[in-house]
Amino acid sequence: MFYLIKEMLEEVTAEEIKNAKDQYVAILTFEEWRNCSGIFDMGIDMDIEDKDILTTKAEVNYDSLTGSFVIPNRANMSGESSRFAFALDEKGIVFIDDSGAAGNLIKSIKNTKKWRMPSLERFLYDFLDQIVKDDLRLMERYDKELDAMENAILNEDEKIASGRVNEIRSNIRDLRIHYEQLMDLGQELEENENSFFKQENLRYFRLFLNRMDRLHDTSTAIRDYTMQIRDLYKAHLDIKQNRIMTVLTVVTTIFLPLTLIVGWYGMNFRYMPELEWRWGYPAVIAISILIVLVSLLFFRKKKWL
Repeated sequence: MFYLIKEMLEEVTAEEIKNAKDQYVAILTFEEWRNCSGIFDMGIDMDIEDKDILTTKAEVNYDSLTGSFVIPNRANMSGESSRFAFALDEKGIVFIDDSGAAGNLIKSIKNTKKWRMPSLERFLYDFLDQIVKDDLRLMERYDKELDAMENAILNEDEKIASGRVNEIRSNIRDLRIHYEQLMDLGQELEENENSFFKQENLRYFRLFLNRMDRLHDTSTAIRDYTMQIRDLYKAHLDIKQNRIMTVLTVVTTIFLPLTLIVGWYGMNFRYMPELEWRWGYPAVIAISILIVLVSLLFFRKKKWL
């Protein structure tokens, strides 16, 4: 797929790109790049496979800028990430992608963006923006979910998904790494070492970097929130265990004198007068009840119950 950067992205053929004065956007598979990379005249030999792409980065070459994108799946952060490479110079940018992720982002730009001053820099800004466009809402959902967990813990709700906190923390960690890599890429573009971009258009990259700073700060705050929720849940479990131990201690303390009475009169010595006393059995029952009541009142007064 080939596009010219005009007021909107205009789909064209490869031959039209060669003779066009406008900057271009191209999307090729890795096989197509190996077979026809020469038509873009970038002076590079980038032999890469999608399995070799591990990070989002940009590298400055003598007469081009190359790099790659690794975009986590926001719907399933533990799932497979989208991976593709790119190469650009002052004439345009080529995306090398077998996953279709780059094509989907560019189609979204084609359908939704119209530029008053079209340029490669503005296209790159919109492309990068498409990658993170829904991330603020994702952070808000995580924040609301953590709020609900905190309320559940404070209300002693037994249906607390403690594993979900760790899952959110893991997702946020992956997003923070992604944002840091995007920031590094944005800084490489802003440096404009090869002077591919117009000075007045470098502001687009600064705008993107500012947005990434805000997203990075938000993700850091949510990561800290997950740690607070985890500590709160641990404290909740400790309190719950302490209550159980308190109840067990109270029960043991109440039954200790009763056990003594049972052991005492269970010896059945021949000359124990209570064994022959008519009111001996009711007296032991009354004493046992009195011990239980006195113990309960004592524990209640001490606020151990």
